This record gives sequence, C-alpha cells and structure tokens, in this order.
Amino acid sequence: MSQTVDDAAHAGDIPGARLRWWTELPLIFLVYGVYTAGRLLARGDVGTAVDHGLAILRAEKAFRLNLEHPLNRLFTREAWIGVPADFWYASLHYLVTPAILVWLFRRRAHVYRAARTWLMTSTLIGLIGFTLLPTCPPRLLTAGYGFVDTMAQYSSYGWWGGAASAPKGMGGMTNQYAAMPSLHVGWALWCGVMLWRHGRGPLAKAGAVGYPLITTIVVMGTANHYFFDALAGAAVMGVGLLLTKPVQRVAGRLRDRVDAVLANGSWAAPSATRSSIVSGECQTSPGERIPRQRKGAPTHDTGDGAAAPAR
Repeated sequence: MSQTVDDAAHAGDIPGARLRWWTELPLIFLVYGVYTAGRLLARGDVGTAVDHGLAILRAEKAFRLNLEHPLNRLFTREAWIGVPADFWYASLHYLVTPAILVWLFRRRAHVYRAARTWLMTSTLIGLIGFTLLPTCPPRLLTAGYGFVDTMAQYSSYGWWGGAASAPKGMGGMTNQYAAMPSLHVGWALWCGVMLWRHGRGPLAKAGAVGYPLITTIVVMGTANHYFFDALAGAAVMGVGLLLTKPVQRVAGRLRDRVDAVLANGSWAAPSATRSSIVSGECQTSPGERIPRQRKGAPTHDTGDGAAAPAR
C-alpha cells in the first residue's frame, strides 16, 4: 500500500502547478459539505436500518467476531475508560485528520495532492455506502441485545447528547443510521498511513499504529459501530487508494479544459483552432495544402502568362 501511495503522489505532480491554501481550503470544505449533506439526505427507513444492523450482528456471531459486547460492557462498567473513549470518538476525527492535512500541505507538499485525493475519494465512496446500506448501530438496538449507549450514559461529561457525537440539542442534524462503513476507522487508517510513511521518529510511528487501532476499539466499545463496520471502513480506504490515480488524471484533464476555456473563451481544444500561416508573399488558408501566390489584389487578365485568380 505504501508504494502505491508514493506512486499516486508522483502521478499527481503537475509541472508548474502550485498548491495554494485559498484554493485547497474551499475544495476541502466543499467535499465535506457534500458529504455532510449527503449523510442527511441518505436517511433510509428505520426498519430497514435495524434489519441491516441485526444481519451484521448475526454474521459476526457466526464467525465468532462479535467483539462489541465485551468491549461495550467494559466501557460501560469503567467510567475511566468509557469517558475518555467518548471524548476520543466525539473529537479526534475532527481534529487529527485536518491536522494531518495541514502538516502534509506545509511540510510534505510533494505527497499532499495525492493524499488529499485519496481521502476525499474514499469519503465519497463511504457516502455511497450510507445511501445503499443504512445501518442501525449497536447503541440504537433495543435493550434486549445487550448494548449500552456510552455517549448517552456519560453525556454529562461532554458536549454530546444521546445522538452519537452530535452536540446536545442537535441530534436532528445528523444521520444516526450512517454506520456502514465506519469512516471514523477509515480516516484514522489514512492518518496512520500518512504518519508511518512521512513522519519521523518513534513517536510518529507509534501514532501511526496506535491511532487507527485505538479508534477501532473505541467505535466498538462505545456501541457506535460493529466490527464489520470497521472492516468496511478499511476496505473503503483501499478502494479509494486504487482510484486515486484515475481521479487525479480526470481532475488534471478538467483543469486543462478550464484553463483552455479561460484562455480562449471556448470549450474547443486548442488544436481545433487553426490560423493562417504567412511567410513572405505566400499565405496558406485553413484547408489549403499548397500555398498560393497572393500578391496584391487578384487580377482578371486572361492573357497568356497572366496570374490565375486566387482561390
């Protein structure tokens, strides 16, 4: 994967193209705005979301991968674990991911464009997952399934309420059934890869491993995601990585086309516009293969040796 990241970074290099914060920042806000709006618009039927959640839970039990129950019981019983985990879930993906982007922009500009494209592409793929597979998270299942919403239990410690990481009173502004895939895990994995590949020192390496690993444990222990949601988040990042080069090529073509429009005022390719070539007293018009002698005004003398009219 790391070699693919480097290849994508070199593929994204555009000679003469410089990164500007005043163009990057609106782009990031635009993609995040589309993602947020898409989450809200992708609200599916609650019954369908519950069915999907239960199907995932049954599949995990069949494969003996039901890790959510023991972790959730631990987080519920031990406040000194549950409260920091809730802060982790509610905060860090909004802080660490932008911080890594800014760090790459300022210190690792040669890989920033590919890294940003990878993150954005994967995020939009995740939005497709929310739309096609609305999923009820464990915390919203009925009490008979044995899960406790730790963020609701410990809401007095933070700014969140009973609607996941949404601030108190703003639960209606989030889609609580956008659980599959877990982009908390996906974004954390992206951060880990960036730190591992481009960070320096043992602290960066430890963060590269620890951040996605702890995030995966947190999303399950707080009953916000199933283990399969976490696996799907990692898979989405893998697909996004594979699509990074094609997306960059398409973006490059669009950028060239926009530049041509701004320069020529037309969507026509530059090669489609041909001008006359003038050399001395000979001129070639578009469509002519052999230059014709053009000397002054055409004559109408039909005598022997007279110049033929220009065509």
